[in-house]
Amino acid sequence: MSFFKKIFSSDKKEPVLNEQDKQTLDKGLEKSKTSFFSKLTKAVAGKSKVDDEVLDNLEEILVASDVGVDTTLKIIKRIEKRVAEDKYLGTDELNKILREEIAGLLSETNTGEESEFLIPINTKPYVIMVVGVNGVGKTTTIGKLANQFKKQGYKVVLGAADTFRAAAIDQLQIWADRVGVPIVRQQMGSDPASVAFDTIQSAVSQEADIVIIDTAGRLHNKVGLMAELTKVKRVMQKVTPEAPHDVLLVLDGSTGQNAFEQAKQFTAATEVTCLAVTKLDGTAKGGVVIGISDQFQIPVKYIGVGEGIDDLQVFNKYEFVDSFFK
Repeated sequence: MSFFKKIFSSDKKEPVLNEQDKQTLDKGLEKSKTSFFSKLTKAVAGKSKVDDEVLDNLEEILVASDVGVDTTLKIIKRIEKRVAEDKYLGTDELNKILREEIAGLLSETNTGEESEFLIPINTKPYVIMVVGVNGVGKTTTIGKLANQFKKQGYKVVLGAADTFRAAAIDQLQIWADRVGVPIVRQQMGSDPASVAFDTIQSAVSQEADIVIIDTAGRLHNKVGLMAELTKVKRVMQKVTPEAPHDVLLVLDGSTGQNAFEQAKQFTAATEVTCLAVTKLDGTAKGGVVIGISDQFQIPVKYIGVGEGIDDLQVFNKYEFVDSFFK
């Protein structure tokens, strides 16, 4: 059990990522780590102890790393408490204390503890409805998610209910072909609820384990989006009363604070149950995962840490903090 897992929990065995996934995570967070620690080094240059100036600089660095203002203030408050208790805290210890306090903060949530792509047993088909604005990597995430579930031995069916854009349907078809899973689609402009209904019916007849349904990425009219998603849900429930079992919101991690804003707007428009944060490998804004994980009462379930088909990972807070401060 690593040092961080001891911080999170000393009385239970925590799941861990395999070595290859750890390396992918390390590589995916490289830009965020390099940016963060170069700023941190400058902030403590010439300082021997953690004082008000160092804490002010640290606050700026955390906000600039898109951890978010509210989460940053929580972290700073924790470190101030440590400084008060220890009386003298050297700047050489700041990195260690910072990671301990972020670990402690995330340990207060009961999510981010998985390490494998699993669904609850005795729920078949398990229906995941995917939402998110265009350009965040929504369709790509669906394809990668289908691939990971298939690798676990699940039978997956995709539904192309983003009928607003022909490109969305075609892109999902490409992913279905690449992964080797069936897809249910209709023409552009078709009723999204009709596609969702057909997809679940098809999944039931094929005795599929998982259904993943893409939906339109429009947010300019929240009322219209809410009405559309509500209708999709209602029609799904004619086939599977509990559907959807998950409403997955996909956010682009490289947009930083904009991802927070999208999360706020989508959670106001529909009942989001979990989040996927993508494109973390191409940005220095990886801190957004820490902030989103802390701020929203919605679990971050998946993170995208590379362009490869296998570079979507289950978000494990133990491994994330371990990797970020490695």
